Amino acid sequence: MGTEVSRRQVLAAGAALAGTAALMAGSEGTAAAAAPTRTDKEKPKVTPTIVLVHGGYADSSCWNATIQELQHKGYTTVCGSNPLRGIPTDAPYIGSLLDSISGPVVLVAHSMGGTVITNAAAGKANVKALVYIAAFVPDVGETQGELITKFPGSEVEPVSVPVPYTKADGTTGIDLYLSKDGQAAFAADISTADFGVLQATQRPFDADSFIYPTTAAAWKTIPTWGLVAGRDKAIPPACERWMYSRANARKVVEVPRSSHVVMISHPRIVADLIEDAAEAIS
Repeated sequence: MGTEVSRRQVLAAGAALAGTAALMAGSEGTAAAAAPTRTDKEKPKVTPTIVLVHGGYADSSCWNATIQELQHKGYTTVCGSNPLRGIPTDAPYIGSLLDSISGPVVLVAHSMGGTVITNAAAGKANVKALVYIAAFVPDVGETQGELITKFPGSEVEPVSVPVPYTKADGTTGIDLYLSKDGQAAFAADISTADFGVLQATQRPFDADSFIYPTTAAAWKTIPTWGLVAGRDKAIPPACERWMYSRANARKVVEVPRSSHVVMISHPRIVADLIEDAAEAIS
């Protein structure tokens, strides 16, 4: 009798231990199976491509110092070669570049490039942020000519040299070049040698760029950032502040001592603002 009871107790204890082990294994298995589900819900961070668009009297090389800063931070960068012929040509051209890029884009512009991206980004689902660097931010129907004279302080007209050229249809257009005397108005805070290179390698813009009305305002639907060049004598700082405020910019940075070419004279500040936009939309 005693032996039989002992045998039953041993068997019962063994069964209990086996059941506990099974339960523990089952709970661990459930936890292990659930873990990937939680991970799957966490979307991986996607780093956007930074697309930079230059303005008048310039080419893509004006972004070189800023690109170095951005690439050091790990961003893929693309410079759009702005035709500088006016909205009807420039906006579709930059728009086609945007269409060629897969994944999210932070679209950045300087000066007249701001007008271009304002039009080009409209309806582009991959453009997640707009960054205006001492740039125009027009509304629908506005022209650059109206905006540059809205506040006093622009000094570029007297140092702009008109040069006639023949268009494809045989009519005559006018290109505007920045004269050798244009440093104080355009790039006062870079060296004379650097300005000499900029002036020699510049790309002129068609004077009609000032009279084409804006047809779309992408900043009404796309988050916007802005930078004010405090000593800008091309686009008055007061105009930049007003345009950024109207666009409800999420962040505005001021560089009090900067000329119009802030991306050349203060590339790290420019790159930091672009990174701020990139992180906000990632």
